[in-house]
Amino acid sequence: MGDVARLAGVSAQTVSRVVNGEPYVTDEKREAVLAAMRNLKYQPNAAARAMKRGDFKTIGVLYRSLHPVGNRKALEGIVDAAAAHSYSTLLIPMGSTQASGGGGMPSALEQSAIDVAIVIVSSSLSGAAERPKALPVPTVVLSSHAPKLASSVSIDEAAGTREAVAHLLGLGHLTVHHIAGPERSLPARNREDAWRAALIEAGRPVPDVVRGDWSAESGYHATRALLKTQRPSALFAGNDQMALGAYRALFEAGVRIPEDVSVVGCDNIDEAGSFSPPLTTMLMDWDLIGRQALQVALGMLDDPTPTILTTPSTLIVRASTAPPPAR
Repeated sequence: MGDVARLAGVSAQTVSRVVNGEPYVTDEKREAVLAAMRNLKYQPNAAARAMKRGDFKTIGVLYRSLHPVGNRKALEGIVDAAAAHSYSTLLIPMGSTQASGGGGMPSALEQSAIDVAIVIVSSSLSGAAERPKALPVPTVVLSSHAPKLASSVSIDEAAGTREAVAHLLGLGHLTVHHIAGPERSLPARNREDAWRAALIEAGRPVPDVVRGDWSAESGYHATRALLKTQRPSALFAGNDQMALGAYRALFEAGVRIPEDVSVVGCDNIDEAGSFSPPLTTMLMDWDLIGRQALQVALGMLDDPTPTILTTPSTLIVRASTAPPPAR
């Protein structure tokens, strides 16, 4: 900047004003500075300018795992929406000691050059994250289990699960078996609790859950284990991948879908309509959730008051569900 000032015959302060697009610079001096910058191939240091202003034009996305489809789709929504607002996205893995500093979410935020943070929650929040005394930047959590000082954006997984169970019971099934996700997963816990509550409210038997890890392979093994002891007529899988694994296990056992057993998934992945038969599933619009989180996060730059936003889910009925077989 000093070299530019000397070549243009102006002060360093004038160069700074031109670089930052500030007023009170004559057209003659502005053009002299711009010509000197071109001559010297000078490029302003965006990082240094951001440090000085405290404005990084960067969204920090904290996450523990991007394995679940919902987390990946939410991230895509965040990145696309951030780019549309000329913000870059910085991924901060909360599982690493470097990112967390051993202190959970607040420490990770303090150590990152970001304007706002979006936290993708797929497992139980740590105690430090659940009860922080202060958050160093405006924070949005993609979960209904958000700290009080943070905004939250979430899908009403409980209502969607109850709708899925009601659909199966309405077809005449006595009860609904459940392939649940990992025990530490908040979405899995939400769906399992809602499934159990829906059956209890309807006065129906509550079977033991079989558990997977969100993968198709785990859904396959969970269904095989279930078939060794019981023959369900209705099956609700915690996500579409585990439902796909259930399809394979049922096919190998000679159990037809939906003639012998109805299957409902969750998430409505792009391939759900191409299952054989096409899968009835809950639409969880995670891409929309990511975009909403970005909008809420940017809004907190002007008004830091926490915002709670919940988006409904939608049951997509396809050919994998039908009345139970005649007994």
